Amino acid sequence: MESFDLIIIGAGPGGYEAAAEAASHGLKTALIESRELGGTCLNRGCIPTKTILHTADLYAEIKAQGDAIGLTGSEGAGFDMAKIQERKEEVLAQLRDGIAAMMKADKVAVYTGHGVIADKNHVKVVSADGTEVIECKNILIATGSVPSVPPIPGADLPGVMNSDDLLSNKKPLKSLIIIGGGVIGMEFASIYCSLGCKVTVVEALNRILANMDKEISQNLKMIAKKKDVDIHTSAMVSKIEQGGEGLICRYTEKDKECEVSAEAILVAVGRRAYTEGLFDDETSADVKAMAMERGKITVDGSFQTSVPGIYAIGDVIGGIQLAHAATAEGRRAVAAIGGFTPTVDMSAVPGCVYTSPEIGSIGITADEAKEQGMSVITRKYPMSANGKSVLSMQERGFIKIVADADSHKVLGAQMMCARATDMISQFSQAIVSGLTLEDMAKTIYPHPTFSEGIGEAVK
Repeated sequence: MESFDLIIIGAGPGGYEAAAEAASHGLKTALIESRELGGTCLNRGCIPTKTILHTADLYAEIKAQGDAIGLTGSEGAGFDMAKIQERKEEVLAQLRDGIAAMMKADKVAVYTGHGVIADKNHVKVVSADGTEVIECKNILIATGSVPSVPPIPGADLPGVMNSDDLLSNKKPLKSLIIIGGGVIGMEFASIYCSLGCKVTVVEALNRILANMDKEISQNLKMIAKKKDVDIHTSAMVSKIEQGGEGLICRYTEKDKECEVSAEAILVAVGRRAYTEGLFDDETSADVKAMAMERGKITVDGSFQTSVPGIYAIGDVIGGIQLAHAATAEGRRAVAAIGGFTPTVDMSAVPGCVYTSPEIGSIGITADEAKEQGMSVITRKYPMSANGKSVLSMQERGFIKIVADADSHKVLGAQMMCARATDMISQFSQAIVSGLTLEDMAKTIYPHPTFSEGIGEAVK
């Protein structure tokens, strides 16, 4: 029987990065994956979404601004959805090959199959070729999440899709209803409205992107309206039926019964922890009794579960469901397993939304500070005054910074502008390093760049 210091179940960003980290510290490591290397993020989430979004944004920019910037023939621009999907698959294959090469270079043993925990020292790899049992000192669960499906009557009708389904769609859509105005829903709204599709968003909460700064929600709704995206908030879906343009979504908004029809419906109401098949009838009693809460695995500060020697990270434990958060958690867990000092600070995890314009956030908002009784100051810079934003004809945007009123230490930042997802890391570093507004203002920001806005905001 093959024996390892660490077996990792799940080869998403949390799993494969943890494997590389463990191997770099001399731990003999195995990685088990039932599907493709890269997990949801690479194959059914972050990367495919942004690949399609890149094309959609270019197409929309040419159609809307081509004549203004001197491009001829922009009105006749078109797109090929099948070709877009082909390009997406090329990107995914290239990145999967990169992960495979990294695992080989790090001498991580990769097993293809479904990982089933037999006990805290043994894992079964179940595949079409049979079952193999491998031994270990520690186990790390990184099985991720799957799209949530709410109990809406008609949610199983043809044409009702989750994010996995829509990412594989090869035909253009004339109209699309999106149930859910969170990050996933609004990114798909951005993609399909850019491709000329009539998009309607139905959100149960009182605003889209409800977990972010209110101004971001308001600004995005205003920009989406300009792009003919119809957004309904405080709207509860009651049922889905066939009819109209293909499907009818019935919902209640302000105590009024409403309906909207479209060619397809995307259900994007979040994701749930994926633990199916992790245990079977032969799994030991102590592992079967692993503490869970609402389907999510419970862990301590070192990401250890209630079973000593078994750890869990990423979406399967809930919390911040982001690829880079899972990666950081995996490295922290490996540090605990190996008994060395962790190198990643988990106190500041940036959030990114790849709409147009992009959104980046870190730390606390001014409203959250007020609720906590904290004394803060805010600095805000409108990106309409930024030269790079003007010359590239960007949508209205802003950079907002929250700092301690006394020390001026940066506590949070919210950005809504071009390249916000690239620039938010400057504020992540500021928070982790305890920098003040004055510290950040010492930096020379190159001209003309979007990052100049940071320099103006911190003044």
